[in-house]
Amino acid sequence: MKNIFLGMLAIAAISCKSNAQENSTDGEPMAAASQEYKVLKTDAEWKTVLTAEEYSILREAGTERPFSSPLNDQKSPGTLVCAACKAPVYDNAHKFMSGTGWPSYDRAIEGQIVLDSDMKIGYKRDEAKCATCGSHLGHIFNDGPEETTGKRHCINGVALEFVPEGQELPALRK
Repeated sequence: MKNIFLGMLAIAAISCKSNAQENSTDGEPMAAASQEYKVLKTDAEWKTVLTAEEYSILREAGTERPFSSPLNDQKSPGTLVCAACKAPVYDNAHKFMSGTGWPSYDRAIEGQIVLDSDMKIGYKRDEAKCATCGSHLGHIFNDGPEETTGKRHCINGVALEFVPEGQELPALRK
């Protein structure tokens, strides 16, 4: 029984790693260990402005259930802002249907995300964070649309708020 469990664990670990994660930061800046964010809050302060689910995803790098976000089907023109600080991070014009269960974009708004390394599941993934507050948004992979950037920004819907085109963007939450 133990050998079966170990074998299944090994297969799962191998199958989770794909070429989609390899070299996904070519040409993109990584977040420096000393990254300075415009919006700084203590954990206690974040807990007062975020729901428990938002806090888990944005501040503890959690992941929402696949296919659970209403943003999966959001195709209207607009801007997606960080749910923590309200900084604009994605333009819905760069969204594509990846079939993964999470909202996917081929690029962020220039300068609005920083990248970090994430080894939480046993291999390196490129983590996308809000450049304004450092909140976890999701991960970036190299299996996006080849006709654009080739990138797939796989983003938690809970980490974003959709602002329809023509509507004023919210003020930065400081």
